[in-house]
Amino acid sequence: MTSVPLPHPAPTTTAAPALWRQRPVGVVGLGLIGGSLGLDLQQLGVDVRALVHREATAERARQRGLATAVSTDPVVLAGCGLVVLALPLDRLLEPPAELLAALPAQAVITDVGSVKAPVLACWSRLVPRFVASHPMAGTAQAGVEAGQLGLFRDRPWVATPDAATDPEALQLVQGLAQAVGAQWLSCAAAEHDRAVALISHLPVLVSAALLETADRSSADPSGEGELAGLVRQLASSGFADTTRVGGGNPELGTLMARCNQVALLAALGHYRSALDQLEACVLESDWQGLQQTLQRCQSLRPEFL
Repeated sequence: MTSVPLPHPAPTTTAAPALWRQRPVGVVGLGLIGGSLGLDLQQLGVDVRALVHREATAERARQRGLATAVSTDPVVLAGCGLVVLALPLDRLLEPPAELLAALPAQAVITDVGSVKAPVLACWSRLVPRFVASHPMAGTAQAGVEAGQLGLFRDRPWVATPDAATDPEALQLVQGLAQAVGAQWLSCAAAEHDRAVALISHLPVLVSAALLETADRSSADPSGEGELAGLVRQLASSGFADTTRVGGGNPELGTLMARCNQVALLAALGHYRSALDQLEACVLESDWQGLQQTLQRCQSLRPEFL
């Protein structure tokens, strides 16, 4: 994903990044991203106020120290200068009225959703100082137990501003992202969604298909299950690496597909074409062609890491 010129002048580096240190930062949702952000910000001395949906989640978040204050009452966000919406895509696109009412009037609001165009369209109408953003960091874990220190370090944090995005608000979010060690870049929302369809959303479905294939193709009609057991015993690091995201959070995977359907379908079409070409090489015993393809892939991989 490459940076593209912003639709307004790029913000200059002034004292704006200090603003989120001077006032509390609100975090709505304490799953992997929200919890990790809360840990990192507190380590920087920031007062973090977190809003969660369930009291059991709040209690566990307090035990883990994910925020300075954790509550199920939206009033916890009062006085925050910046609020990070670490919510699932469906809740981002249909935010509850009580959340909207609790957001401080002049606060900068940003999100961490993995699809940007629909989120930007929704929230830019709801609040005056919204910045659509997406930290490209994650693990296979989810929920209140998933948050960890240093999750964002050296990982991309992408903003997708449009012509209406407040430059000072954008600078504020940039300062926050860089403070937790992320690499900041910006692009158009549609470009972001096409890119993540290829490098984030497609791999979820591809690795899920690999798991399904290993399971179904090893099934023994006799019921003895010897091949199925052997397949599981022999699975090693290569299989683990290629199936990690497919074995992750099913709700998140479904939401990504639902909210980025057009771009994901295009990505699946390109993948199907590539798979067809590989199948043709094997079917026709074109080992030279297969080796050339694999050599090209070997040289390509470092560009994506």
